[in-house]
Amino acid sequence: MAGEPAAEIQQLRGLKARLIEILSADADFVLQHADSSSLLSNSGYQQVRARTVPREKVTDLLDHIIQRGPEEARGLLELLKGPALQETFPMLRFLKDGKINTPSTGVRLPNSEDTVPSKQICEKSPGLVKEKQLMEVACAIGNSWKKIGILALEIPALKLEQIEIDQTQHIDRVFQMLLFWRTRQKTNATAAHLHRLLSQEHCGLPPESIAPLLEGD
Repeated sequence: MAGEPAAEIQQLRGLKARLIEILSADADFVLQHADSSSLLSNSGYQQVRARTVPREKVTDLLDHIIQRGPEEARGLLELLKGPALQETFPMLRFLKDGKINTPSTGVRLPNSEDTVPSKQICEKSPGLVKEKQLMEVACAIGNSWKKIGILALEIPALKLEQIEIDQTQHIDRVFQMLLFWRTRQKTNATAAHLHRLLSQEHCGLPPESIAPLLEGD
């Protein structure tokens, strides 16, 4: 039919609710990558960037790209399948696996951890590192925080640069880096796991500085 939206538009609309849940974990990261791929107009970028609530930012981003047309929608879908987004949002792997569920297909996805928002995982899983512990460790990490982020926590340099721009205080930068690590690790984000990573020699952290990770409640 002449008035029927393009397949890319339909697919993106069908995935919208799920993408909002996943991408809200780091909305600014998605926005910067979408902008660098020229998927937004200048005014659209400013409008989305002005949003302060992650879910609203992702919603506006998706709506703007859908309204721009099938070429931009196709570009976003390819971006979501790319290494940068796949590494930052492991729950997007269903796009590469071809396990896509949209209203038009009627295909029901199997239950999996992918459908659980990262925030719920952090709240329900026992033994995960707590924000209080992350802040205590953040206070002990000095100017080598980006080196630690790249070598020990395997966080992309682009993400660390974004954190540095968004946060003006050093402690806030380190804390956001550790929070990002926890979000990516999901059920593996235990205090013991983080302690092992930060205990590596190249981190150069005194044992007492990461001791809070060994403490219980």
